[in-house]
Amino acid sequence: MRLPDLSLSVKIPLRVMMLVIVTACAVTLTLLVREYGELRRDLANSAASLGRLLATTLVAPLTHDDLWRSFEIVRSPLAGAAGGTGVTPGFIAILDPDRRIYVSTDPTRFVFGARGDTYFPLSQLVDEARGRSFEDVWFVQTADDHMLAASSIVADGVVLGTLVLGYSKTQFQPRFLELFRRAGIGALGVLALLIPLSWLYARNTAAPLLRFAGEMDDFSQRHTHAPSPSIPRPEDEFARLEEAFRRMVTAIGEKERLEGQVVAADRLAAIGRLAAGVAHEINNPLGGMLNALNTYRHHGAGDPIAVRTASLLERGLLQIRDTVSALLVEVRATSHSLTREDIEDTKTLAQANGDAISIRLDWRNEVHEAIPLPSTLVRQVLLNLLLNAEHAAAAGHVACHVLHANGSLQIRVRNDGESIAADRLPILFEPFAVEDGGGHGLGLWVTYQIVRQLNGTIQVHSVPGNTEFEICLPIPQPM
Repeated sequence: MRLPDLSLSVKIPLRVMMLVIVTACAVTLTLLVREYGELRRDLANSAASLGRLLATTLVAPLTHDDLWRSFEIVRSPLAGAAGGTGVTPGFIAILDPDRRIYVSTDPTRFVFGARGDTYFPLSQLVDEARGRSFEDVWFVQTADDHMLAASSIVADGVVLGTLVLGYSKTQFQPRFLELFRRAGIGALGVLALLIPLSWLYARNTAAPLLRFAGEMDDFSQRHTHAPSPSIPRPEDEFARLEEAFRRMVTAIGEKERLEGQVVAADRLAAIGRLAAGVAHEINNPLGGMLNALNTYRHHGAGDPIAVRTASLLERGLLQIRDTVSALLVEVRATSHSLTREDIEDTKTLAQANGDAISIRLDWRNEVHEAIPLPSTLVRQVLLNLLLNAEHAAAAGHVACHVLHANGSLQIRVRNDGESIAADRLPILFEPFAVEDGGGHGLGLWVTYQIVRQLNGTIQVHSVPGNTEFEICLPIPQPM
């Protein structure tokens, strides 16, 4: 299992523990480096002290070329500890001005008269030692695991030779190992104390987040069943919290959208029932009045004024009947299936109206075969949308796209007029909802009623310069 997939109750303590371990190792390493530096400084001080003493003592024997006295002097420090540090040179050697071995503490190793190049890096060692004293000690590490310190032996400005002190690095290993052991024990003790504390602290820190993530996950599972994301992602509590929040927000948004649709549908249904009831009540006396006028016109007196008055009353009553009839939308089962020609006929009607008011119509009809939808109702829906779009078009441009796709008939009608105010959208499909005086507002009401009877949907998208009505009518499948 990957670390990102682990629970935060495990990841946070693990990360804290790793941080503690790295910190402890870094502190231990820093202490070791510091101690190693102090060890080198102690060695430098010891070498400087011994070098100054020997350089001063050897002046007289070297001046008199007293080889044996010089040998006794360089051998004497090896009998005890030097500089009080417990570290003594492994060997001491003196080179004459010609860089040859003059005397050493190990004559069998450093042969008298042999060139010092055989044993030491003389080109670097002697050149650096000239003019220097052991006040400023420097070391050269040789191939045989020795560290060398050197200084010139000078008397009255004359270089009598070069003093070389060799310290074996193996002498420092016990001290260094002991230092490493003590530092390691200290680090382990600190880790033994900090690891349980860090684990407990991390668990307590993550506990509220874990509890909140679990509650959010339970809430989202009870209220929505949104599919899991298809993209692989870590499954810790942060990811669960994010996904649960996403599902919750989606569910709340969907709920609000459905509630709005239900409220709008209920309001429109109530208005429809009221309008249908009013229409039926009006139609009954309206029919009687029209019959009475018809009888009067055929059997009444021939008074011209009365005849003209009856004609005016008849036209008014007929207009009332047409308006009331628009409120009674019913699906006519006898209507034939929708064909491409039916849609083209609608274009012909709309085009004639558009030409009269200089409207350019962009037309796309992608219906090529008969569709089992009532042609009369679909043509009425399409014609209503086209006439409304031509009336609203500002720059004289209307676009219509009709296509058969995904088991439904889709109609899109767009115009470039002003946008519909946001406060009008909720009541756009209610009768008599127009505000510009350009009609009675029943066109969209009738359109909505037909779309609803055909189990379809209608949507409106309106921004300045682009208002689009989109209708989707599902095509009934054969039983």
